[in-house]
Amino acid sequence: MIASAGAARAGDPVITQMQPWRETLGDPVNAKAYGTPSEFENHVLRRRVEWLTADAFSSIDFTPIDQLDGLITPNGVCFERHHGGAAQIDPAQHRLMINGLVDRPLVFTMEDLQRFPRENHVYFLECAANSGMEWRGAQMDSVQFTHGMIHNVMYTGIPLRVLLDEAGIKPNGKWILAEGADASGLTRSIPMEKALDDVLVAFKMNGEALRVEQGYPLRLVVPGWEGSTWIKWLRRIEIGDKPWHHREEASKYTDLYGDGISRRFTWVMEAKSVITSPSPTMPIRHGAGQMVITGLAWSGRGRIKQVDITLDGGKNWHKARLDGPSLNKSLHRFYFDFKWDGKPMLIQSRAHDETGYVQPTKDALRTSRGVNSTYHNNGIQTWHVQADGEVENVEIS
Repeated sequence: MIASAGAARAGDPVITQMQPWRETLGDPVNAKAYGTPSEFENHVLRRRVEWLTADAFSSIDFTPIDQLDGLITPNGVCFERHHGGAAQIDPAQHRLMINGLVDRPLVFTMEDLQRFPRENHVYFLECAANSGMEWRGAQMDSVQFTHGMIHNVMYTGIPLRVLLDEAGIKPNGKWILAEGADASGLTRSIPMEKALDDVLVAFKMNGEALRVEQGYPLRLVVPGWEGSTWIKWLRRIEIGDKPWHHREEASKYTDLYGDGISRRFTWVMEAKSVITSPSPTMPIRHGAGQMVITGLAWSGRGRIKQVDITLDGGKNWHKARLDGPSLNKSLHRFYFDFKWDGKPMLIQSRAHDETGYVQPTKDALRTSRGVNSTYHNNGIQTWHVQADGEVENVEIS
């Protein structure tokens, strides 16, 4: 029994007096033809770091993961990443072309695509630069900015292999080039093994049409792989026998090491987790007593099998409670319920995925990769909870 959390508050006017919302009728049905959150939740917004990029047309904003719970990210707060602004496309004028090393070059309208078998899958999408600002040390006092280049939604779409089968892949077709219809004309190469595995051509997210900033009317979904491969406003898929623009294409998937060596083709997002509350923007306001630590864990290689929590900077670890469905290449919600004694804490989470991979410390990553990279930082995050409940981003060795 958590008595302290529900103790009676003698004379509390919210209980003893009539409140304004009980004295008048509320909004009628259909007052807002498209529903919006309560005005008391208007702080739950995507936010941009002004100094991070040169302009807003080739920039990024961040999901408010500190304010959310559960597994699914609401469409209106899914982070954005653009290279030439969000394209406004009339779906009646949009086409998807499949060409190159195929038996039958094809062009589909959106109506054509609606006739193909579709599937629904929940996947996370994470930018490779997520947490990149933290490579050299603690920098951002907000989990929205340290880890908010991520969202998790249910996509509805057509398995890419179905469309490729329709076109017929020639024996020497080993790669695809996906191209977007936005002003940047962004392209990415993907090996055929992945294209024929679990890639989707998606037109809906969380049951409704893709948002404009998420690629309306059509996008590629590349489960478990870095967000740059998930081409938005998808207009063309070309089949080839090698990656396009060899050196340039390789550089898009390269992480620099400190000694002049690089990791090439770093597509997969490795197991990662973060505590979202308490965190710098979610301090403890109720003081000592019963409380809940919560956060998110994910892996581009499959399911999360376990999350550990430490309250003392890694000296002792406790098994967290995974809650909700355990889905492949999806966010997992975890909780740790305990009684806080009011003393300072160094809290961390550590994810284990189904392949046996364990989330490393930041120091371990720096030892193996140096500090030149700004991509694929899946190191353990540390929050310092002070005795007054305030929280700050810190580094510990």
